[in-house]
Amino acid sequence: MASTGYHRRLIACTMLIAAALFAQVNAIHIYLEWNVTLDSTIKPVSQDQPVIAINGLFPGPLINTTTNDFVHVNVFNNMDEPLLFTWNGIQQRLNSWQDGVSGTNCPIQPGTNWTYVFQTKDQIGSFFYFPSINFHKAAGGFGPIRVINRDVIAVPFPKPEAEFDLLIGDWFYDSYKSTRATMCTHLGAYYTIPDITLMNGKGPLGNPMSKAYESFNVTQGKTYRLRISNVGNALSFNFRIQNHQMVLVETEGSYTDQITLDSLDVHVGQSYSVLVTANQNDADYYMVASPKLINASDFTSLVGIGVLHYSNSISQVSGPLPVGPNPFDLHFSVNQAKSIRWNLTAGAARPNPQGTFNVSNVTLSQTFILQSSIADLYDQIPRYVVNNVTYSTPETPLKLADYYVNGTGVYQLDDFPVQSVNADASCGVSVVTGIHKGWIEIVLKNNLNEMDSWHLDGFGFYVVGFGIGDWTAKSRDTYNLFDPVVRSTVQVYPGGWSAVYAFLDNPGMWNLRSQLLKHWYLGQELYVRVHDPDPNPAKERPPPENLLLCGIFSDSPPPAPPPPPPPAPALALAPPSSWN
Repeated sequence: MASTGYHRRLIACTMLIAAALFAQVNAIHIYLEWNVTLDSTIKPVSQDQPVIAINGLFPGPLINTTTNDFVHVNVFNNMDEPLLFTWNGIQQRLNSWQDGVSGTNCPIQPGTNWTYVFQTKDQIGSFFYFPSINFHKAAGGFGPIRVINRDVIAVPFPKPEAEFDLLIGDWFYDSYKSTRATMCTHLGAYYTIPDITLMNGKGPLGNPMSKAYESFNVTQGKTYRLRISNVGNALSFNFRIQNHQMVLVETEGSYTDQITLDSLDVHVGQSYSVLVTANQNDADYYMVASPKLINASDFTSLVGIGVLHYSNSISQVSGPLPVGPNPFDLHFSVNQAKSIRWNLTAGAARPNPQGTFNVSNVTLSQTFILQSSIADLYDQIPRYVVNNVTYSTPETPLKLADYYVNGTGVYQLDDFPVQSVNADASCGVSVVTGIHKGWIEIVLKNNLNEMDSWHLDGFGFYVVGFGIGDWTAKSRDTYNLFDPVVRSTVQVYPGGWSAVYAFLDNPGMWNLRSQLLKHWYLGQELYVRVHDPDPNPAKERPPPENLLLCGIFSDSPPPAPPPPPPPAPALALAPPSSWN
């Protein structure tokens, strides 16, 4: 029996190696060149404001890839400020050097260019990119990412007639620099509400500030895939289509159980795929995105409105907008969130089903309990805090410091309370240890009176629980450990909590942050350092040849990195959850 088990493991290992080599050989390289500018002519609304455009486009161009492709993006920064892009939900396997956030990359200076190279390793699904520093996301610069299945992997629904990317988000009338300055005041930190909602960079139908509105052309009887992302700054929204239902099929790289919905809540930073069948009469129909936790009758411009246009339409949209759920009904939203579950029978990036490895029998190595709130610090500037610590961005990226000088002088590892709240609010460079190949439980508690959402770079996490009120150890009894969906951004309800599990098999320096731009800009983030000392080349990649230097390395090249320890004596296979 022992011999049989050994041979099974040997066969499994051989198949994995063969699959990896096959994927590497069949991967293609995609080369993109982006000219990033501040464009004052685009004007998504009738307001003079600069918009961040990529190759003259707002939103930016689609990155259309297949599982395991290599994407090269040569970014020319023609703006007047340093710039970074991050790839929201792309896991950057073994390569946090390309993550594009302040803790991993030196910014691209004005008048220069830098090339990102990343692989859509073992991923499928709907994602988006956006600029990650200097409050740039409030000015645009975002665009869609599709990672489609390899031909050998079946998609768990019939091929749609066409696919549409639908980037929806709130927008400010003022320039991002003006809004950014306001955020560092009491007025901005506590009360700022966006002005309008855009669909693919276009204002609502019928709004006097809109220069255009979004419209999708469909043919009666055909089915279409809508890839919906909330690229906004502050507001969750509920999306619906007049007289049409939607079938939810995917979220952020995971196929879901297919459930039919009249409307869908989408929180900041999240992406979904839904199927919509054009099964109504030959007319036009409203597409609506209304804000959550806001009375839309008081802020009508925050209701995004587009059109589903039938090719044989004989009439324009008419009548009242389709009514959605009460925007203040948290129980509706929580119950819908709990109904979104992993499709355990579908394959994704690999032929084995997504649910081959379930989390009902894992042993947790760590638990982080992170409480979000707002505090006035010693300088009287309101800051968002996690466990009463607000993140202070150092001039030297953490990843550079970690690799070359073991973080010395830039950050102090684990000088952050992961399960308790500091008595006094303070600033800090928050970097915590994530145990390599350990399971971590992250409990996110929202002490604010507004919706929040959290994202972890480098990983998909299992969303195991939601609740309103305090989280206690007893709350684990309510977790869904059978088929929790795997994604990278989770909402956290006002006065509530969300719990996720993650398997930390991806070495690197990874950003854990609020997706709300104001919260992130004002300090609601930390970094998780997942370190593997094994120098095996299959582990984390070395710095890229075009590595940018800044901070303590600005005037001189970095020293040689610390010597690695001797190689490990044996190869350990990652659990199947990391194969998808």
